[in-house]
Amino acid sequence: MQFEESKQEFVKKWGDLAVNWGTNRIMGQIHGLLLISNKPLCTDSVMSFLDISRGSTNTNLRNLVDWGLAFKEASENRKEFFTAEKSIWKIFCQIVKHRKKKELDPMTEILDKMICLDCNCDDSKEFVKVVKDLQHFSQKAEKALDNIIKEEPSFLVSTYLKMLN
Repeated sequence: MQFEESKQEFVKKWGDLAVNWGTNRIMGQIHGLLLISNKPLCTDSVMSFLDISRGSTNTNLRNLVDWGLAFKEASENRKEFFTAEKSIWKIFCQIVKHRKKKELDPMTEILDKMICLDCNCDDSKEFVKVVKDLQHFSQKAEKALDNIIKEEPSFLVSTYLKMLN
């Protein structure tokens, strides 16, 4: 594969992968393009490379900035330039934070409301038992994710490698 072909393939696959993080494909492709670029890119460059509209480009760049996966650089001739977070660990942590906020936090909130149910029959007792188990698991998952996000990558990698031995 030649460089341009490899670059196109990487951006396409990064976009496909990003759908699994809870983003859209275009946002993932823009992130992939910024990630492999050796210099900040302006909106026009992103639009041209991906052949997408200005509106889509602006919306997705804003979302990448909101997620902490991209940053605005100094403007030049009224053009905004963007770079991606290059630390794979920081990218991972930002994705975990957003997935947690989008999926785990709402689930925990619902479980907290359901846990107060009065148990008047066998069915409701079973329901409350399952909700309590889910709530306990959710709390443990939340604590584990918070700890992972707070840790330094070197600690986690060395711990993981010890577990493999």
